[in-house]
Amino acid sequence: MKAGSNLERVLESGQFAVTAELGPPKGADAEVVKKKGSLLRDCADAINITDNQTAIARMSSIACGVILNQLNLEPVIQVVCRDRNRLAIQSDILGAAALGIKNVLCLSGDHQKFGNHPQAKNVYDIDAIHLIQVLKKMRDEKKLLEGDDLTIEPKLYIGAVENPYADPYEFRVIRLAKKIRAGCDFVQTQGVFDVKKFKDWMKTITDQGLDRKVHILAGIIPIKSAGMVRYMRDYVSGVSVPEEIVTRMENAKDPRQEGINICLEIIDELKEIPGLHGIHIMAIAWETVVRIIVDKAGLAPRPAV
Repeated sequence: MKAGSNLERVLESGQFAVTAELGPPKGADAEVVKKKGSLLRDCADAINITDNQTAIARMSSIACGVILNQLNLEPVIQVVCRDRNRLAIQSDILGAAALGIKNVLCLSGDHQKFGNHPQAKNVYDIDAIHLIQVLKKMRDEKKLLEGDDLTIEPKLYIGAVENPYADPYEFRVIRLAKKIRAGCDFVQTQGVFDVKKFKDWMKTITDQGLDRKVHILAGIIPIKSAGMVRYMRDYVSGVSVPEEIVTRMENAKDPRQEGINICLEIIDELKEIPGLHGIHIMAIAWETVVRIIVDKAGLAPRPAV
């Protein structure tokens, strides 16, 4: 076992994993984190904590991870390359590991021009692939990036993200293969609405045997309204939304229930795709829906392994 995390045990045992996302508050209120975490208890194997998502300042992912640990919930902290250089990243990772955090998701990070501090200076000293390499070197070789020995290595389960729909489409599997070679253990994808295109992406992965080298979890985004799905179709980079889903949401008498129905249909199709090892539910400001989806999708109770 690389980290001994619950997520690692579920995936390595061959179970179909479920992770969910928690957005930190715009403030120093630990109770917000505790409340959101309690909503996800027993319906997710681990809980992702975003790191200044969309370049908006929030409570740190490490602090939120420690709060979840105190509640006996398992965090996956996100670490973006936008805000820190390699010195700060390695320091933060060692601190997080010392505080009991075992899962780290590596991302480049949304550009600051999209957030509420567009004048902020970005860093991008290393990119997400390089960050994976850094964490693997720390864990497996017990060394910092520049070669210094560590007294105690961080025991980490290393994650990455991938977008099956982004252009150039042909490059997506090549980029995933680079992340696998760099050392990631699991991958969470952008939200899946276009299941046919996702199946094509997964077939390319299984044809190359990459599904035997990494655990892939498909992203699920519950939609609340027609306006939300139109926004994702028109403005969210790398999201492919079929017009059929837009029409269903526009014609729905109860948009939230229809959004849940769409999620359940997508999950049913995803569970049949060879090489897929789980789902990652990104319920944006709608944590209460995660338990409903997990229960109705037949994914509860979560395995005890």
